[in-house]
Amino acid sequence: MAFLKSRERTKERFSLLLLDLEEYYFEQHTAYFVITCSKKDRKVRGSLKVCSRSIIFDPDDLTEPIIKIPLRDCQRIQFVERESNPFNDPRPSSIFISCVQVIFIKESNVIAPYRNERGEKRICFQLEVCSKTEDVVHTFLQLHRASRLDKLGDQTAMIAANLQSRLARSSFDKNCFQSVAEKPHMECAVERVTPLVSNPGHVCITDQNLYFQPLNGYPEQVIQIKLHGVRRIYKRRHGLRPLGLEVFCSENDFCSDIYLKFYNTADRDEIYYYIATFLENHVTEHTAESYMLQWQRGHLSNYEYLLHLNNLADRSCNDLSQYPVFPWVLEDYSSKQLDLTNPSTFRDLSRPVGALNQERLNRLLARYRGMPDPPFMYGSHYSSPGYVLFYLVRVAPEHMLCVQNGRYDHADRMFNSVGETWKNCLEGATDFKELIPEFYGSDSSFLENKLSLDLGRRQNGSSVGDVVLPPWASDSADFLQKHRTALESHFVSEHLHEWIDLVFGFKQRGSEAVAAHNVFHPLTYEGGIDCDSIQDPDQRIAMLTQILEFGQTPKQLFTSPHPQRITARLHNITHSPSATSPLSELSPASHSEDSSFEDLTEESRKLVWSNMGNLKLVCSQKIHKEAVTGVAVSRDGSSIFSTSQDSTLKMFSRELKDFQRSVSFSNMALSSCLLLAEGQTVVCSSWDNNVYFYSVPFGRRQDTLMGHDDAVSRVCWFDERLYTASWDSTVKVWRCPADSSSNHKRSQFDLLSELEHDAGVNTISLSAAGTLLVSGCKDGTVSIWDTSSFSALQQVHCHSGNIHHTAFSPDSRHVLSVGADCCMKVVDVQTGMVISSVKADEEQRCFCWDGSWVLAGGQSGDLLLWDLISNTVTKRIPAHSGAVTTMWMNELCSSVITGGDDRQTKFWKICS
Repeated sequence: MAFLKSRERTKERFSLLLLDLEEYYFEQHTAYFVITCSKKDRKVRGSLKVCSRSIIFDPDDLTEPIIKIPLRDCQRIQFVERESNPFNDPRPSSIFISCVQVIFIKESNVIAPYRNERGEKRICFQLEVCSKTEDVVHTFLQLHRASRLDKLGDQTAMIAANLQSRLARSSFDKNCFQSVAEKPHMECAVERVTPLVSNPGHVCITDQNLYFQPLNGYPEQVIQIKLHGVRRIYKRRHGLRPLGLEVFCSENDFCSDIYLKFYNTADRDEIYYYIATFLENHVTEHTAESYMLQWQRGHLSNYEYLLHLNNLADRSCNDLSQYPVFPWVLEDYSSKQLDLTNPSTFRDLSRPVGALNQERLNRLLARYRGMPDPPFMYGSHYSSPGYVLFYLVRVAPEHMLCVQNGRYDHADRMFNSVGETWKNCLEGATDFKELIPEFYGSDSSFLENKLSLDLGRRQNGSSVGDVVLPPWASDSADFLQKHRTALESHFVSEHLHEWIDLVFGFKQRGSEAVAAHNVFHPLTYEGGIDCDSIQDPDQRIAMLTQILEFGQTPKQLFTSPHPQRITARLHNITHSPSATSPLSELSPASHSEDSSFEDLTEESRKLVWSNMGNLKLVCSQKIHKEAVTGVAVSRDGSSIFSTSQDSTLKMFSRELKDFQRSVSFSNMALSSCLLLAEGQTVVCSSWDNNVYFYSVPFGRRQDTLMGHDDAVSRVCWFDERLYTASWDSTVKVWRCPADSSSNHKRSQFDLLSELEHDAGVNTISLSAAGTLLVSGCKDGTVSIWDTSSFSALQQVHCHSGNIHHTAFSPDSRHVLSVGADCCMKVVDVQTGMVISSVKADEEQRCFCWDGSWVLAGGQSGDLLLWDLISNTVTKRIPAHSGAVTTMWMNELCSSVITGGDDRQTKFWKICS
């Protein structure tokens, strides 16, 4: 399973897990354990391991136990020279150890609790290479002195000095390079981190590979990772300090290929940025916001999204104090059938585990109110090394024995039943744990005692075996499959953002955490304490150990409410029209009486956008004398209207391929145009502060609206309402009565509201239903308005200069804006959060988008197809010789018209 991917896979019985926590394995020597018998000494051949706090002997004979002698329990370590007696067999040099405790591990080659023998003992080892005996004894004596020091801080410092001396005297063996042509870039001392273990050595990075060579040669002489195979890299906090680096060669696996701890941040950062240059798209660093957008749009499952958030929040399967955390999503573990359509089947994801039981919460709150500062509600965390191994003991027994000093936990406190564990999390006074990713994976071995481990007997006399599953699960594989289905269910998809707010988001800290009953011990939070500021080494180590064993709250990724997921719609159709059908029609849509038309349109859009890179030029016309500013198309697609800075409105016939009319309302530029629903009237905005109505049937100006004190920049129309944006810092909403819509002269314009802004308004756009309006200002502010109450819902300063264009996504959940700062920003309508930000190489002046893909017109004159999921340009299409200033797309997204600074209007269609 994924948890064990990073374990040293070797046939040896020896494991670094046999060491104490924070202990190092330095070197090994082939040796004999001499057992004194009455007749003749018996010698057991094996490997003698020199460790920072113990001496370990690993016999070759698998029936013999591994022997561990803690250095602190040694009374004397003695070197005895070789004896040459002519009357007896010569006796080789020996190491004699007098101690008061010996630990026997894996007796009869079985993973089981360790057996400790106490009492005075005298143990003898003889090295196969006798000449090294005196040096080994000298090393033992040095480490023995460290282990006998009174203060833990002094012990740690002396061992660290020994380690650094060893690292300084060695270097990476460049004979291990895969190619003689490789060019080394950097080498430094590091530690490879695996669960509960740190193994020191040297890292070397070349122009082709990343290498790690352990100081002790265990479990292999060198580990190699091809740089072109790296898919993701993350900087990590390790031991609360920014020293970690984790490298992944896969996209979605939550266990990495290597996790390195550096001795200084500068070395870590240099290697991080060097590896980043080899990543696809040359350092495209994913952010929480970019993953959020993918998840919202359905490109990531709930499981994948949670894995990515855990990764970004410093959670790693190599660090049990920061292991990935997943939520309990069900609360029904007793029914025979699991009903995922019933909301009562699910856990309330808006509350932390500790707040799910109101009676228990009341007791915790009473204690909280009486606490001195800083108070906390929960005395234990939802994720800690002990909880991780509680779930995984059946597949990681040696890890449990390492943490528990060679013992398993009491049988009744083991992970015996899913239902019992959930019940205890609801009712236990100090049990608030969440789950781990394995509960939603595909490997069920952690639920089964496949290793036949003797995990003890419970008070009822039953042995601890496989985990007892809910009645609705036929076996462990079925349990995981249904559990994963529950995680991806409609209910969880709609509410998962609430749990994210608690664990990774704005309810993690501060007043929002207090209101959500989500306050843990202050030491669990990032930045809760600076261990380096504690002068006393003993206190510093004790504090660090307490924090690591207690568990840590993830890094906070969001500081405002997390948007809800866009849940998938059920479509009434099984197929869509072919994307290869003729696409030359410019009409917005060809409506059908079929009730499935809306779904058909949506499916067609998806197909067309997937082929948007095949956009081909049909024809171009140069009918204006200045830059084109707006385009509108008649309902049947026969007539195209365009406005320009040359102050003219022009009407172009698609059939005749020539312009038919040219109208000038003033000597000032026209800034935009639109065609009203009845197709009889064109509305134009002008820099002369006016809005003009042009009657198509009568061929003349129908009316003039004089409502602003500065240039009118953009107009929108919906359901008898006209919205006008102006550089006078307002957007005005006008009502145009329906009974006057067909008249030669419009009878009245009623001002319904005036939406005030702090700067001139460059652009506005309405949502598909007309219930929301977005405006973009010269100061870089995007504002979202409710068109029924005319109140501002969100005001987000997301650009550093002029905003050129804004528009809602088709589902109205997001707003995209482009500005003079060359940035494209996606804002979540519900929360006002900027969930995606892309810095382009040039200004994007106008665009059309479907929520995931953007067809943008650039300052250079090119059309750029952007994938907002990866924040990359997938296609660049040469279009105009100057900036693309306006863009129109029909409802089926199959035809596009662009206008530019080069005075040209171009017609495009998609070809398969």
